[in-house]
Amino acid sequence: MTTADLETYLEARRAEIDAALARVLPSSPDCPPILQAAMAYSLLSGGKRLRPILCLASAEAVGGDRRVALPAACAIELIHTYSLIHDDLPAMDNDVLRRGRPTLHVVAGEGIAILAGDGLLTEAFNLLAREPVTTDVQIVTSKLDVIQMISAAAGPVGMVGGQAIDLACVTPDPHGHVAPPLDAAGLRIMHGKKTGALIRVSAVAGALMGGGTPDQVAAIDHAAGEFGLAFQIVDDILDVEGASVDLGKTAGKDAAAGKPTYPALYGLAASKRMAADCLTRAESALRQARLEDSHLPAIGRWIVERHS
Repeated sequence: MTTADLETYLEARRAEIDAALARVLPSSPDCPPILQAAMAYSLLSGGKRLRPILCLASAEAVGGDRRVALPAACAIELIHTYSLIHDDLPAMDNDVLRRGRPTLHVVAGEGIAILAGDGLLTEAFNLLAREPVTTDVQIVTSKLDVIQMISAAAGPVGMVGGQAIDLACVTPDPHGHVAPPLDAAGLRIMHGKKTGALIRVSAVAGALMGGGTPDQVAAIDHAAGEFGLAFQIVDDILDVEGASVDLGKTAGKDAAAGKPTYPALYGLAASKRMAADCLTRAESALRQARLEDSHLPAIGRWIVERHS
């Protein structure tokens, strides 16, 4: 697949996802207008839409109908957006820029930002339970599996747990103690939870909703785990090398906060090699399951080669 072909595919899926997100977002007057506006500000502000695209691409890769996976894709983006809102709060990363715009708490205040994040998270599971509406037993069974998997990936053993590890590395506890610096294993565990879990479950959810075989689902799970690791490594590299105007968020904030990162632990050159190795392993897993002709390998290359 050429770069132009991939970009055409990504733009088409982003448009499809953006339209679906606008449809599923709770609206006023049932939802208080101040809360609806806050949720819309963060949810509909663009972004890469990597996670929902992975979900749809995985459904297609196993021969399924991506429209059946669209509610799961949207739910995952609701969860991802909630996590960004809360991650930017003064009590967390205290960031003022996200997707090239002021963060939600800067615009709407901390209280409304917290509630907007809460609303997006809970609405995600409302959507997962509600759609797709079907009497197909296989789809219903897959949907139940996906709800369980997404809740685990987003919760204390997944993303929330990873954020807690991250916070403990730089924030003193009530007694003034800060957790010891993470070693290589600890860094991988933290990011496997904080970033990797939601990326991984995005692809697996799509494969399940698309009716993938156990071997196909396992291969996509393996590849998506590598994608998640590569995404975080590249994110860390861009925090060092990128500019805020390109990233859409504050560059250099991890180093300034003393956070553990791959470049800090391994150096930039080794980190870039590690990201490339992730892609090699992901492509091998997909090839063994005869999924190399799907959009997934190209999405993996985009993850590694991106500049924002």
